[in-house]
Amino acid sequence: MRSPEALAGALPKAELHVHLEGTLEPEMVFFFAKKHGVRMRFPTATALRQAYRFQDLQSFLDLYYEGAGVLRDREDFHQLTLAYVDRVAREGVWHVEPFFDPQTHTARGVEMRDVVEGVVGGLREGQKKHGISWRLIPCFLRHLSEEEARKTWRELLPYREHFSAVGLDSSEKGNPPSKFAGVFSEVRAAGLPAVAHAGEEGPAAYIREAIDVLKAVRIDHGVRCREDPGLVGELARDRVPLTVCPLSNVKLCVFKNLSEHPLKELLRAGVNVSVNSDDPAFFGGLLETWLACVRELGLGEEDLAQLARNSFAGSFLPEEEKRKWIQKIDRLAGVSF
Repeated sequence: MRSPEALAGALPKAELHVHLEGTLEPEMVFFFAKKHGVRMRFPTATALRQAYRFQDLQSFLDLYYEGAGVLRDREDFHQLTLAYVDRVAREGVWHVEPFFDPQTHTARGVEMRDVVEGVVGGLREGQKKHGISWRLIPCFLRHLSEEEARKTWRELLPYREHFSAVGLDSSEKGNPPSKFAGVFSEVRAAGLPAVAHAGEEGPAAYIREAIDVLKAVRIDHGVRCREDPGLVGELARDRVPLTVCPLSNVKLCVFKNLSEHPLKELLRAGVNVSVNSDDPAFFGGLLETWLACVRELGLGEEDLAQLARNSFAGSFLPEEEKRKWIQKIDRLAGVSF
């Protein structure tokens, strides 16, 4: 018999909620800093890693954006992205849908072309090396204005063939989804769906707003939906994917400890919930997150199989590809462990 931990490693998985800037390990931060002559506030990679103790989302974002400042040219984005794909290839991942934050880089004078083409090049090389398929999602920073998001959207338009959706991330408190209703109307008119971070630090009402106003087809985080039982029922009924990030939620103090996390509760309620890493350089990788959930939440074989199914079902893959992976998961789950 194989343990739940062994099954977690063996199951094919898709990662639907990961920020490429959040995959930047401290050692790589210092590599790029040396390459570009950037002086760091921390003396060593070890000292930087020791600073990864956060009180809330904003304290994390401050350090996150500081680290991302070392990314300066196309090759940097290529290397960053390929390093992420190399990592998840060892964790049973066969499909990824990473986010990136173009405004974080264009505000520093980095050309949009270099950001997009560097990321796409890394994903393509990773697919060639490992067979991992991908979809790419640029995000607007919600602490900035809608007009700045609209300017970014216009800069992204020449590269829209590379994107499967457009997202909304960064500081949630005080920045409701409706703040960006206009620009997401433009995104939808161009044929791309919306996804949105909602219900992490913001209230359950932000989840409703993202769905009703932005027409978001997938909610990133969404854990505060439990505050509105009616909303949980609607999410389950409509099979709206929630891309939850349990270790991130604990390390950013959304929950005091992992045993309080509603993952299992939402799974049992029929919500299309998947497990993701969010920012693996800060919070731990995808398989580490799965294994922690097995230990702390007592996930069983069927729970794990359903999470794997949900990860593909909630993706932007064609329906035929989704069915292929779900059938493979069903075959694995049907074996006696």
